[in-house]
Formats: sequence, structure tokens, C-alpha cells
Amino acid sequence: MKNIIQPVACEILDVKQESKQEYTFRVKTDIRPNHGQFLQLSIPKVGEAPISVSDFGDGWMDFTIRSVGKVTNEIFSKRPGDELFLRGAYGNGWPLEQFQGKHMVIITGGTGLAPVRSMLHKFEKEPDYVKSVHLICGFKNQEGILFRSELEEWKHCFSTIYALDNEKIDGWHKGFVTEFVKEIPFDSFGGDYEVVIVGPPPMMKFTGIECGKCAVPDKKIWLSFERKMSCAVGKCGHCRIDEVYVCLDGPTFNYTQAKYLVD
Repeated sequence: MKNIIQPVACEILDVKQESKQEYTFRVKTDIRPNHGQFLQLSIPKVGEAPISVSDFGDGWMDFTIRSVGKVTNEIFSKRPGDELFLRGAYGNGWPLEQFQGKHMVIITGGTGLAPVRSMLHKFEKEPDYVKSVHLICGFKNQEGILFRSELEEWKHCFSTIYALDNEKIDGWHKGFVTEFVKEIPFDSFGGDYEVVIVGPPPMMKFTGIECGKCAVPDKKIWLSFERKMSCAVGKCGHCRIDEVYVCLDGPTFNYTQAKYLVD
């Protein structure tokens, strides 16, 4: 029987700097997650951290990581050929079967683009899987932009709006993503659509509110977030909100439930 909490040593294949504070680590592994799941990454004698899968393929997996503490700082010292310890995958991913054949609206803020990146790649490679993709991506400033080459590629296959909170540069809007929700043609979808929102809790809260102003039903909105997850198997209670364990019941939630979980 497989031990679901046993970390496995995996070789780092590549390290790519995405922005000033974020790097993508490609790791050799046979683990095959669902889109939207997360793993626990660890370094012996240092600790572990829950990280969403930003992409995956045969024999490899990507993790886009922001350096924010002891564990991630130590991970940033690793290079190709070094090892990271992985356990998982954990949690519930995006409901892809429910998304199939729908118009998709995906709204992200900052590193919130990472948990939807693999799903966007799927929609890009399988253009008939969904009817259309409307993508709104926001970042604080140009130093924080992630996946620059992919953002350019997605302009050719999706309807895109890219925005910076505090700066105006060529090809980008200035403002918060909440300001552009009204530009999505929800009325033209005939009710046949789903909305995905990922980002910092305040961004998700107010983007959900803006979607409500556009008459988007709560049941059509999906969020993903990681709240103080530690064990990833529902034992430590760090991620518990009332009766909900984010690591087990999430990290993806329908807005009918998630609107009461966002800080």
C-alpha cells in the first residue's frame, strides 16, 4: 500500500526565473496530478511547503514558487541536478468535465496564474475542449509578470486582457482585474459558461462581487486558494475553516461555498 505522506526524492531538471521573486522548478517525477492539485515540497531538516502544480507532462512537473519564507528560500538555493522531496498530489482539482464544452472565463491575480497554467495549456492544445476562453491576468507591476512568452502565445488563441495595478506599458491596461470583469460578454454565452478566479484573498473576494454585478450565478464561479496548509491530509487542522479542511475539500471550491471561506 502506498504511503500518502511519504516524501520521495526527485531530481530538479531545470530552474527558470519568471520574475524578480518567482522561479519555476521543473522536477523529474512519475506523479501525474489533476489540473489544480498541489503537492508538498520539502527539504530534510528545513521543512515543507504546499505548492500548486503549474504544469506537468510525462515524467516531469513544474512548480512556480515565490520566495516568502524559510523553506522557499532554501528551495531557491537548489540547482538542476539537486533534489527536492515531493509528496502528493493532494486535494481536488478543477472540475474539467464540467468545464468541457463551455465558455471559460479565467481571472487571475499575481501568482494566481500558476494554478491555472496547466489547464490553459490544455485548452490551448485542445481548442475544441471548450467553446472559448476569456482570460484576464493582473500583476502588481511589470517586475512581477509571470510566464511572459505564454502570455504572448495566449493572445493568439484566447480573448485576453492583461493589466498592471500601478503601471502603464505597451500592450497592457492599467488597473485592477476587477475593473475589467464588465468587459466579459457574459450575455452572449447563453448561460453556458464557467468562471475561474485565482489570486490573493482580497482579489478573489472583490472579483467575485464584480461577477455578481454582471449577474453571474455563484454556482458558475470557482476559486482556488491555500490557507495555512501543513499536513495536506486533514490531520493537523491548520487549514480548517469552521468544518472545512482546505487541503481535503479544496484547494478548488465552488463559490457557493468559497464566498464564506475567503478572508
